[in-house]
Amino acid sequence: MIGIRERKFMSPVFSTSSIFVVLPIIPLAALLVIFFSNYSVLVTTPSSSSSSSSPTSELWRIIGNNSSSAATTANLSIQLAPAETPLISFPKPDFRTISSTPEAASQIGEENQNKSGTQNSRSRDVAKIKLSSSLHKLEARLVEVRASIREAALVARNFTPNSHDSLSDPDFTPKGHIYRNPNAFHRSYLEMEKLMKIYVYEEGEPPVFHDGPCRSIYSSEGRFIHEIEKGGLFRTRDPNKALVYFLPFSVVNMVRYLYVPDSHDTKPMRRVVVDYMNLIAHKHPFWNRSLGADHFMLSCHDWGPSTSSFVPHLYHRSIRALCNANTSEGFRPSKDVSFPEINLLTGEVRGLGGPSPSKRTILAFFAGRLHGYIRYLLLNQWKNKDQDVQVYDQLPRRVSYQDMMKKSKFCLCPSGYEVASPRVVEAIYAGCVPVLISDGYVPPFNDVLNWKSFSVQIKVNDIPKIKEILMGISTRHYSRLQRTLKLVQRHFLVNATPKRYDVFHMILHSIWLRRLNVRFPDYNSDAHFKGYHDQTTQLMH
Repeated sequence: MIGIRERKFMSPVFSTSSIFVVLPIIPLAALLVIFFSNYSVLVTTPSSSSSSSSPTSELWRIIGNNSSSAATTANLSIQLAPAETPLISFPKPDFRTISSTPEAASQIGEENQNKSGTQNSRSRDVAKIKLSSSLHKLEARLVEVRASIREAALVARNFTPNSHDSLSDPDFTPKGHIYRNPNAFHRSYLEMEKLMKIYVYEEGEPPVFHDGPCRSIYSSEGRFIHEIEKGGLFRTRDPNKALVYFLPFSVVNMVRYLYVPDSHDTKPMRRVVVDYMNLIAHKHPFWNRSLGADHFMLSCHDWGPSTSSFVPHLYHRSIRALCNANTSEGFRPSKDVSFPEINLLTGEVRGLGGPSPSKRTILAFFAGRLHGYIRYLLLNQWKNKDQDVQVYDQLPRRVSYQDMMKKSKFCLCPSGYEVASPRVVEAIYAGCVPVLISDGYVPPFNDVLNWKSFSVQIKVNDIPKIKEILMGISTRHYSRLQRTLKLVQRHFLVNATPKRYDVFHMILHSIWLRRLNVRFPDYNSDAHFKGYHDQTTQLMH
């Protein structure tokens, strides 16, 4: 338009009287030129090349948007906030309306101008009806599921389903004292396979988003992210059909790429998490309708809990799947998921199993660096003190860590600076009964598995009594512990292609249980489930 006006001004044919019409337009044209030039700078600066030294441009590249460039430009104003901007204030949950729709995401900055547009209003109404209808059907189905699990929980513990029973399963039927309530777990698992659908937000770019380590102490985080990204039975591309929504950021990779070692500066990580959640909350309607109660994040890094605190609703309301499942640091078993820390140095499980109890000559074994006050107490009390309780801060040369575990009856698993330890799963793999020594640790899959049937838990204050406590366990009791330990191995196995009831599916089931604890009041009429977070997980007991 500006170019057309300029060509008209330069035309040789115009009357003197027209000057008085044209002159007032010139200042207006100049203002428009200035405005559009500034706007161009505004929208192109964040998308500068990755070679730029600006931390702001680097955050733009990391957060990103996998949609088209046009859509990305339309959403620039909500992806990045200045470092000094306070945490985003999310609106109160509204279970009847939505704050925005994917179709209207590009019009966020013009919402007030479009209120009078009948076409935009109509599309929003259609989206509301669609979302309301799908959520209503889903919540009605969950009422039936809860009742079904409750019914199974009342079945006698020793009941064995036959081929005509709804609990029959051609692959595996949980039974025995390894489970808190095998029938409730089995019914819940089968219902999960039928109903569990996960929507993964597509926003964000690797390696901070949609990626994670698969060969390290944090492999549990990376393997889960990669399995979900691959798709399959549980992932849906239609967010309206999802039961839960996955926030696919990796805390491990955030620390690796955004944190400067020994700087104690977490502002870059905070900025990425806050801006990402800002984007999700504005572009999609699903976060705002529950303030994240049906969303989940997953982290095996020690900083997982503190990273979630960057967004208060993520910390207090969302499902957090954490290796660092410490109740003294805000972990809530009814809402959060404890999942196992597994150290896969080669990317796969090796050396599964071990000798019989009679061939295990060492009573108890531990080897590990001084890492936290619990290990300090353990090393100070037992290092080089007793051949029955062999405790090392560093193994002698040519002594195999795996061989020592397989020679031992009990493997000591003390917490480090944080409660999680890969030794728990390493002991399970080696057939060495794990001895949990920690304060506030919630073991993985604790709603389903009866940890007392295959492990020993010792209080920190009882570290001096370790030998006395373990020697007091009879041979018969120990044989039962190890026999049960072999049965529980299947639930901690990492398979290249996930198999039913393995660690991947057990993590999913833990998330499923927490979603059953979430209730949308306007869509759920089950009188037995009042309050926002219900204790559905207690049905497993």
